Amino acid sequence: MSLLDQFIWVIYPYLMLTLFVVGHIYRYNTDQFGWSAKSSEFLESRRLRWGSILFHWGIIFVFFGHVAGILVPKPFYETIGITDEMYHFGAVWFGGAAGVATVIGVLLLLWRRLSVRRIFRNSSKSDFLALFLLTIVILTGFTNTVGYTATGGTFDYRDTIGPWFRGILTFRPLPQLVSDAPLGFQIHIITALLLFGIWPFTRLVHVWSVPLTYLNRHYVVYRRMRAKKI
Repeated sequence: MSLLDQFIWVIYPYLMLTLFVVGHIYRYNTDQFGWSAKSSEFLESRRLRWGSILFHWGIIFVFFGHVAGILVPKPFYETIGITDEMYHFGAVWFGGAAGVATVIGVLLLLWRRLSVRRIFRNSSKSDFLALFLLTIVILTGFTNTVGYTATGGTFDYRDTIGPWFRGILTFRPLPQLVSDAPLGFQIHIITALLLFGIWPFTRLVHVWSVPLTYLNRHYVVYRRMRAKKI
């Protein structure tokens, strides 16, 4: 195991995850008014509407797919009767469908930000950086699924990337599991970690502004005021 492998698969992940946690605490304490994303709908709405719908719905299913494939250990599926073939079928078809929606959505959003002059001028460097990194993460993840997993490749991320990432979270890193992973998977991991590192300093923090309290809101009662006779 080389020093470079130790840095990329042990030190670098902890640096990015530390930035993710500490950066959010700092951002929340110093810039609460900038916590939500700036709306650009009034500058252009058509591509935003379609891009946002496809991206957000797609990324939700992609997120849960990553939880199922990376955070949930492989033996768990065996104990509940889910075979490798069943998991592979779901990952390719359902994950592929979510990936297509996410790819189309993020490309529409990227095209919109680059092609609409008013949006381009009102975008910060962090906006472009976050969107470019997000695009790379999504494209590499999709190509890994379609170009490698769907074609029956021998690399199983549930036996390698999954245990490695869980080892990072439990402070028992196993860099040897991913040091020889296919290049596409390595680029996906490295770029995703970099995205986590810059996350608190970009508009991506608006993810945490989901109005969950709206579900528990009190009903709003409207009453018509009767005009008083003078």
